Amino acid sequence: MSRRLLMLCMSLLSLGGLTHCSKSPKEGGTQQAAAPTAKTEAAAKATALTIIQEQQASWIRNFNPLIAPSNARWPTRSGIYEPLMIYNTIKGEMVPWLALKHEWSPDNKTLTLTLRPGVKWSDGQPFTAKDVAFTFELLKKHKALDFSAVWAFLEGVQAKDDATVEFTLARPFVPGLLYIAHQPIVPEHKWKDIADPVIFKNETPVATGPFTEVKVFQNQIFELGRNPHYWQQGKPAVESLRFPAYPGNDQANLALLTGELDWAGSFVPDIERVFVSKDKENNHYWFPLVGNTTTLYVNTTKKPFDDVRVRKAISMAIDRDQIVKVAMYGYTKPSDATCLSETHDKWRNPEAVAAGDWTKLDVAKANALLDEAGFKRGEGGVRVGPDKKPLRFEVNVVTGWSDWVRAAQIITQNLKQIGIDATLKTYDFSPYFERIQKGEYDMSMGWTSDEPTPYYVYRDLMSSETLKPTGEIALRNWNRFSNKEADELLKAFEATNDAEEQKKIAHQLQMIFVKYAPVIPLFPGPSWGEYSTRRFTNFPNKDNPYAKLTPNSLPENLFVLVEVKPK
Repeated sequence: MSRRLLMLCMSLLSLGGLTHCSKSPKEGGTQQAAAPTAKTEAAAKATALTIIQEQQASWIRNFNPLIAPSNARWPTRSGIYEPLMIYNTIKGEMVPWLALKHEWSPDNKTLTLTLRPGVKWSDGQPFTAKDVAFTFELLKKHKALDFSAVWAFLEGVQAKDDATVEFTLARPFVPGLLYIAHQPIVPEHKWKDIADPVIFKNETPVATGPFTEVKVFQNQIFELGRNPHYWQQGKPAVESLRFPAYPGNDQANLALLTGELDWAGSFVPDIERVFVSKDKENNHYWFPLVGNTTTLYVNTTKKPFDDVRVRKAISMAIDRDQIVKVAMYGYTKPSDATCLSETHDKWRNPEAVAAGDWTKLDVAKANALLDEAGFKRGEGGVRVGPDKKPLRFEVNVVTGWSDWVRAAQIITQNLKQIGIDATLKTYDFSPYFERIQKGEYDMSMGWTSDEPTPYYVYRDLMSSETLKPTGEIALRNWNRFSNKEADELLKAFEATNDAEEQKKIAHQLQMIFVKYAPVIPLFPGPSWGEYSTRRFTNFPNKDNPYAKLTPNSLPENLFVLVEVKPK
């Protein structure tokens, strides 16, 4: 470790920032082996944009855009395989991409997309409507790939000619445009002979995106080069993307401070002092509250979490003000009980906010609710249920996500006050994500949708259509909860293009969410984004807000990938 690195490390320790500078020998050895290689490579190739988005101890070569995003390397579902259109959260508009326009039939049961002419796959073959139809047929044939459950509302997909795709819907489903538009498209001529696309690793991708060439792939670093046939003339300006492996926030932040990284989407504690002040000319960040909502998931398929009184009691025991101050360094604020982030402010229902008293700290009321639910204090003050089993549970969180780890530590301490013996359990991201997707957990830190309207948030958290059995991977509805009233309202929302009617329905959905508390909201998640202009420019920021800065939002990060330029 260089003296400069050591000083930085000591400085951050004094701030409580790099709590893992003295990691376990295994973790420390991984980081120390990775960092010199990454730094040496960065110095040798200033034309490569070095990014951290995934936090992994080592890389597995997988570029399959049809599997869960965390299992394929970033940016497989944006910078390699592109969608048809992209919703820009900052501008609040749908942006044409592989498709130029869309049109609904009068009854909202037929959606027609017109594709952009002249697009080629990276092997030079033309991109056509047949590729789009083929991709959706793959999702139909292999339901494990249909993460957005599009075939719950689709009836058929047909290529009318090379540039026109027609989607026939089983019922009016206006919000379905987003699911269809954001689906990454694969080439039929390369995928038609894949025996099982669910397990296919796709190690050498052929795609339409700006970065399709795998130039280097090692377990500690990989690099992607430009697509020689990219359809946006003169873009991307960046020659290649580099991805060193970092197992957690602390290691990623250290790389950011030492100048190894050009673009990151990590939580950085006390960022003005820790990052910006080190190089005010080049070190920048932008944390708008347009992310999703950070939540505590409780597994509603397990007792006692199937009891709404227990869920609300847990929520009322949590000190959100302390979490925001200590774990989040004041970057955000406590959530209300609607579970909506700032992205959805215009949809918020004041009546629902007022009714949601269970996100306010009230330990006495939390204890009273648990008493009422039949959970009495037992040995050591730990409550027991009618079956005499103590309320002893784990709270899952990702190893190295230091902000969330601190938040979960506060939660476990809070829960002891109401007789719940909760302990923190950390996992690397992949096993953590697999557990939450399969519903194999007690309580878990997590997040909600940040898609354009509350419809998507509540479909994810309360719809029977997104509900999967325990043990089966679910891209949404990790809490395993459904509600018939919510199902009816979601269907009503799907059938209308009327903005006022949609708002009225969204207000009713908020009231149902507040009544049943299927998930425990904690705070609106900042959209983390940091960058250095030492080597590259034209990142979005508050003065040039052409898109979110964060690399964490798929597929919106594609806006940044094609706009960043070498200095």
